[in-house]
Parts: sequence; structure tokens; C-alpha cells
Amino acid sequence: MTGEPRADHALWRRTLPRLGPLLGLAITWSLFAVALGSKFWGWENQRLMLLQTSIVATAAIGATFVVIAGAIDLSVGSAIALGTVIIALLLGAGLPVAFAALLGIAALATIGALVGLLVTGHLLAPLAKLRGGTRLELSPFIVTLAMWGALRGAAKGLGDNGPVYLEGKPWLLELMRNAASGPFAGAAPGVWLTLVLAACAAFVLRATRFGRHVFAVGSNEETARLCGVAVARTKVLVFLVAGACAGLAAVLQLAYLGMGDPTTAEGHELRVIAAVVIGGASLTGGEGSILGTLVGALLMTVVDNGCTKLGLANWVQEIVTGAIILIAVVLDRLRTRRT
Repeated sequence: MTGEPRADHALWRRTLPRLGPLLGLAITWSLFAVALGSKFWGWENQRLMLLQTSIVATAAIGATFVVIAGAIDLSVGSAIALGTVIIALLLGAGLPVAFAALLGIAALATIGALVGLLVTGHLLAPLAKLRGGTRLELSPFIVTLAMWGALRGAAKGLGDNGPVYLEGKPWLLELMRNAASGPFAGAAPGVWLTLVLAACAAFVLRATRFGRHVFAVGSNEETARLCGVAVARTKVLVFLVAGACAGLAAVLQLAYLGMGDPTTAEGHELRVIAAVVIGGASLTGGEGSILGTLVGALLMTVVDNGCTKLGLANWVQEIVTGAIILIAVVLDRLRTRRT
């Protein structure tokens, strides 16, 4: 009998972090619904919030892999901007829409892989050999901070310091338009695309060997290595996944804006990482979920939307968002210390 309360308590402690973000979203949504009425809870506004969430959520799905593996990516906003410019230029060169989008995604996935190779030291292996030393590994924080500036600069250079406009009306633009009828009625195709990506990512994390390796590397890198996990390869792959997701987010951003913009997605680094952390992922690695990330991204959109409809200034929204992030980090630290 004495073991049952302890088992129940352990189960509750494991379940609460997963339910916490969802509970926070429900409370926040309900408060704005009561304060604003149908202006907030009306279906048109719900569709708008889903549309606004899809871009950040798509990039955050890839960032979830990175954070669970115990790393961080500060370059995602710049990568999205670069992706919009690349795809717009490819479309301007006359490439088919689908091919241009796939090339843009592939380009950012390649950049993500290069980031992973820098982090693991493989890209600097020849330099290390010349100096007669071991492989030179770099901090993900430093590498992605450098890429944050480099990718933004590349986007501005490719765009000649200005936006790249699309000729005509390619079907790509329909991805971020709410459909009144047809198979995508109720939400824009881009929202459904994000949900399909989330389902696939959740399956990979929870039901594949690669997913188990990602959690193992984030939980204890040395133990994972001793257990036969290819740590360096796993790190490269998580950054590749993050780059591909940023590429898909760039496709959605281009469809939303209707042009390639080297200045777009500024501050998305914060929003993407915040979505992952608010969703219950630990910044120390080894913990996180795709569902939690989606909830975190939607929570920030609900706060922004509700504050805007209440007529609050942008600086108030930023303070509220910052407070939510701080609370999420504090709860993560408390949970980690108890563990």
C-alpha cells in the first residue's frame, strides 16, 4: 500500500510538465475570450491565429530536435529570410514553383548540416590535424550566433539590399490564404502542412532509432557515446532537420508576404526558442515534445493577438511574452533540480 502513493506522485510529476503548457494555453485563451467576446473567439480570428502560428511553429519543430539534443540554434530567423530570397530569385529565373521551393529547402538543409559539422568539429578536422591536435568542437551558441549574422548578410546581398518581388501570382501564394471551401476549408493549406510536419516529426522522435539517439545525446552525451550512439552524426542530423524545417518555414513566409524579404523574420530566433521552451523542452537537453512546441507557439500567438485586440502597445506584448518565457525557464530549472 505504501508504494501506491509514491507511484501516483511520480506519475503526476511526469505528467504535469506535459499538461502545463496546454493548461496555460487554455487559461490564457479563456481570459481573452471573456475579456473580448466574439471579437476574439470568433472563427475568423481563430483561423488568423492558426495562420500566424504556422510559420514559427514550422521552424520550431526543427528547433525541438536541436534543443532536445542539448544544443541551440540562434540563426533560424536569418535562415528563413535567406530562404525567402533564394526561392523568390529561383522563381524569377523561371523555375517551376515546386522545384524552386524544394531547392530553397535543400539549400537551408545543407546550411544546417554545415552548422552541425562546425559544431562537431568535422569541418575543421584538416586544421586540427595540421596542428597535431584532436578534433576541434565548437559551441552551438557561438556557431549559430555567427551564422545569425552571416545568413542575414547573405540574404541582403542576394536581394541587393531590397525585397525580391514575385512576377504574376504563383500558386505558392495560396498556401497562406484561408480557403472558404474545398479540401482545405477552415484553415489555410500552410496550417495543414505544419500539422502534417508535426505528426511526422513526433513519430520520428518517439518511434525511431534516430529519435531515441536524439534524446540520449541530450540527456548525457558521454553515456550515449559509451552505449554506441554516433553522437557527432546525431548532432549533424538534428541541425540538418532544423535547416530543412527553416526552409519550409521560408516557403510559408514567402507565401504570406508575397515576396522575398531579407529583413523578414527578425526576432524569430527568440520566438522559435521560446515556443520550444514554453512547450516543456529543457534547455539542458534530453526532454521535449513536438506537441508541446506547437502549444508554445500557439500560446505566444494568442497573447499577441489578445493584447492587440485589447489595444495594448507592442512593448506591453513584449513584456508579457518575456514574462511567459521567464516563467517557463524557471519551471524547467526547478523540474531539473528535483530530478
